[in-house]
Amino acid sequence: MTRYLLSVHSVAGGPPRPPMSEEEMRRSHQRLAEIEKEMESSGAWVFSGRLHEPDTATVVRESGGEVVTTDGPFAESKEHLGGFYIIEAADLDAALGWASKVTACINVPIEVRPFSAYADEPQV
Repeated sequence: MTRYLLSVHSVAGGPPRPPMSEEEMRRSHQRLAEIEKEMESSGAWVFSGRLHEPDTATVVRESGGEVVTTDGPFAESKEHLGGFYIIEAADLDAALGWASKVTACINVPIEVRPFSAYADEPQV
């Protein structure tokens, strides 16, 4: 099994999605919970998380031998990471299947990338 990162992307200031009614929002959240439960019961789900808006980010970097922190996202961009899933899948097609279910539910792009040289035990 390979571990994949499913990155859920949003575009700030992009074309707005049509607003959802309370009932549509409830159904969307319910469907997403069902997909996540399906991931978990199939053994694909490892971890997931939703992130606050990019303006809540703090970047830590080394500069001139000192550690410097700055407020805001690392990259000034309209696109940002809104959340992620880490899953285990037999192959890319299986990972794309999970990404397809999630993107159909939440209507935002999802990038699928395998982890490099992943093993169940850390590489030394």
